[in-house]
Amino acid sequence: MNPPEYLDQIDHLLGDEPAPTCNRISALELLTREIPPRRNLLSPWLAEQSISMIYAPRGIGKTHVSMGITVAAGSGGSFLGWKAERPVKVCFIDGEMPLKLLQERLSYAITDIGDPGSNLWFVTPDIQAAGMPDISSAKGQELLAPHIKDADLIVVDNLSTLVRSGKENDGDSWQPIQTWALHQRAAGKSVLLIHHSGKSGDQRGTSRREDVLDCSIELRRPGDYDPKEGARFEIHFRKARGLYGDDVAATEAALITTATGSRWEVKTVAESTAQAVARLLSEGMKQHEIAEELCLSKGAVSKAKKRAQSLGLIVVDGGRRDDD
Repeated sequence: MNPPEYLDQIDHLLGDEPAPTCNRISALELLTREIPPRRNLLSPWLAEQSISMIYAPRGIGKTHVSMGITVAAGSGGSFLGWKAERPVKVCFIDGEMPLKLLQERLSYAITDIGDPGSNLWFVTPDIQAAGMPDISSAKGQELLAPHIKDADLIVVDNLSTLVRSGKENDGDSWQPIQTWALHQRAAGKSVLLIHHSGKSGDQRGTSRREDVLDCSIELRRPGDYDPKEGARFEIHFRKARGLYGDDVAATEAALITTATGSRWEVKTVAESTAQAVARLLSEGMKQHEIAEELCLSKGAVSKAKKRAQSLGLIVVDGGRRDDD
């Protein structure tokens, strides 16, 4: 005869493993408790004890961005106008890059941003005997635990290669990763998730991923992008708790390569669009043609034209209209 189920529960409670608990805090205690303010790992958006996501289509430059953020945080430097307040310890969990490419990307970022020294370490496929851990599984999380123990920031690049259990569009399949990320936050760490976007342009898979995010950033191709340009993309904040105004203004970043080296050039999207509209107007294009060329509305083109005029990029010619 099998023992009643409750006896198994009693055995669990009396065993060596502590019983799970759930705590509460009163409103008075919450209001009066001294809680240190969260500082930024990378101002203005990457805060201590935060969970954030950057997503983009394949090949747009996600790894350039994740590596730049990683080195800036580890070295106390700056990247794309985002400034570290102090150097912190960073664990970069890489799911796909060959070791040689990872070495090249790291070397470039250090030359451009600063040397993180012992503040930065990697978990990456080419040094694993049995493949990368699956962070959606208890075993994978257990394998990663000693490597992230001392990190202030954990960068997961990317979810598609490092989450191999469950279904991408199933909200319940996301629960183990969300629980893991929340556990890291409770331990005082920040987690930055790198992910692909879907055909709609949103992050790929279940929308439940966005529920616990402090910040969600989309990287997007500019309307006038030419593949010969290399890394050039727009940065759009889709979710940003506690941020507003210029801190979340859309920007455009481009990797400029010259005979003497490379550098990142950053400008607002409004400024970049005004420059593009001014250039196309000077080439004789009509506003409706520019709208189609840049994938903008006619109203957006008109607004960009006015901005271009205010910047002195184009001059109104005696009342002549170059629109329809």
